[in-house]
Amino acid sequence: MRIVVVGGTGLIGTKLVDVLRDHNHEVVVASRATGVNSFTGEGLADALVGAEVVIDVSNSSYTDEAGAREFFEISTLNLLTFGAAAGVRHHVALSVVGTERLAETEQGYFRAKFEQEKLIRSSRSEYSIVHATQFFEFVRTIADSATRGNQVRVARTLVQPMAADDVARVVARTAVGSPVNGIREFAGPDVFRLEELVRQRLDAGPDDREVVVDPLARYFGTRLSEDELLPTGDAEIVATRFEDWLQRIPA
Repeated sequence: MRIVVVGGTGLIGTKLVDVLRDHNHEVVVASRATGVNSFTGEGLADALVGAEVVIDVSNSSYTDEAGAREFFEISTLNLLTFGAAAGVRHHVALSVVGTERLAETEQGYFRAKFEQEKLIRSSRSEYSIVHATQFFEFVRTIADSATRGNQVRVARTLVQPMAADDVARVVARTAVGSPVNGIREFAGPDVFRLEELVRQRLDAGPDDREVVVDPLARYFGTRLSEDELLPTGDAEIVATRFEDWLQRIPA
């Protein structure tokens, strides 16, 4: 099967490409690094020639609503339009657990992701949207974004994160299957308080920053209720536990 991976040089994209190639699929890596730009359309028509599936795991470099919305809307419309012209039969997009809830309550980046999903759902394309929880690999980034001096001030919220390797596997499995024309949700095996997760990650560093729960803290600009980042209850649970993942990463 010929599959185009948009954002194929990023964290999830590189793992996804490896998984697909390990299963003998013909994979086209589409990113600015390979001369394909889903936002401007540069190189897109050529990349999609003969493709049966397009997987969009790209992300906006902007986290504000206006910048992220412009990126997701234009890129998604380009992928849907060029994909339809090329005869793509399955459009797959990676998104975030809780997107619809957060789009309603907080707007911002999550509103931009929700608008991306709306474009896909309203198109004539056969599609699958994968909702994943936070990645283990981004826990340090979460800490860095919340650092003030030597303190990491995090929101009082629950998370159920998963490994990027598992994300890549479930996206690949979804992509080579039949379109679901809806959302499939995936989450890690364990629920953590965000401060516990961040503290465990920093301790493995080692990193002596103090982790503090701050009721006023935001999550990348978003104010969260305790369960807004959790799946709805019908999510498929992946295998990798955070404690096992920590054993494998370099200090």
